[in-house]
Amino acid sequence: MASRRQVLTLIGGGIVAAATSTACVMVGPSRQARGPWRQTGRYPDVRRRALSYALLAPNPHNRQPWRVRLDGDDALTLYGDLDRRLPVTDPFDRQITIGCGAFLELLAIAAAQEGVQATVDPFPEGEDMRTLDARPVARVTFAAGRATPDPLFAEIPKRRTNRLPYDPREVPADALARLADAGRAYGVLATTSGETAMVELLRALTWRAHEREVTTKAAMQESIDLMRIGAGEVDANPDGIVLEGMMAEVGRRLGILSRQKLGDPASTAFRQGLDQYREKARSARAFGWLVNDNTSRTDQLAAGRAYARFQLTATSLGLVMHPWSQALQEYREMADLYAVAQQKLAGGRCVQMLVRIGYAADVPPAPRRGLEALLV
Repeated sequence: MASRRQVLTLIGGGIVAAATSTACVMVGPSRQARGPWRQTGRYPDVRRRALSYALLAPNPHNRQPWRVRLDGDDALTLYGDLDRRLPVTDPFDRQITIGCGAFLELLAIAAAQEGVQATVDPFPEGEDMRTLDARPVARVTFAAGRATPDPLFAEIPKRRTNRLPYDPREVPADALARLADAGRAYGVLATTSGETAMVELLRALTWRAHEREVTTKAAMQESIDLMRIGAGEVDANPDGIVLEGMMAEVGRRLGILSRQKLGDPASTAFRQGLDQYREKARSARAFGWLVNDNTSRTDQLAAGRAYARFQLTATSLGLVMHPWSQALQEYREMADLYAVAQQKLAGGRCVQMLVRIGYAADVPPAPRRGLEALLV
């Protein structure tokens, strides 16, 4: 069996050098788990066609927390999938609700491409700010001939959440201004900054918050439980946090990469993962954040809809984004950093999203569960 020394890098890009006796096969991202990205628009019903784009929306931990019931011939009801919440790091389901908002925005954009207006009625049976429950998140009605195509539709299949280290290249001020304009939708205030002092402050804050999360046992375990290691696990569960490719396969087979080791602060896998994210934090050249009042679940949906437009616009500009919102999470161990983020960025309101912005190499799309898995 290959020794630890024979594995030079396991996580985050690099070269795996294993003993010649170890059979190493080049393994890329699971094609099967990305099938929904290739199946968009291939349905006879306009609602299903729109949903096939909506399910590509960004969402926390790639949980895809959506359940949909088709109603009659011209409506649907969206529910939060209560089994796909993040109870430790998102105890009030704020982030999950933001993910539902992004889903609704892509749904509306996709319907508008066919001239169909998708009208969203949020939380029609009421809400609870402490928790999502079985009541609907939104009802959506479709009306033909009442909408015009949105230029952002073309960016939906190209959108990615890019977690690589970013290139040492400054983001132009005019691009940041266009991003901020795009995110100012549905009552949300979007702000971007490439200014040195602010970027340095946010690099430090996001890194401290990431380190706090991975060294808080319950928070880290929540992520570990959602890790899919290797193509087999990704195919079986096309959601969560994906570790795939040659390095992940070799590490898994050699027993060097496992959930147990990823959760053990004394392990090589844990330390390498921490080093990798430190490099990512240092590489940030610009940041953006979205703010609103957060007095209702509708505000959270609005933040998700605005974020979808924010990220699609970044895609159109050749920019990439990575939500780095640990400092916005509302659990006890994060309270001091949460207070700093709100003080520095919110202006008395609530920061709903915090992202790094820049340039990076292309990455594959995230796995998706497919339309039929979402339908009630």
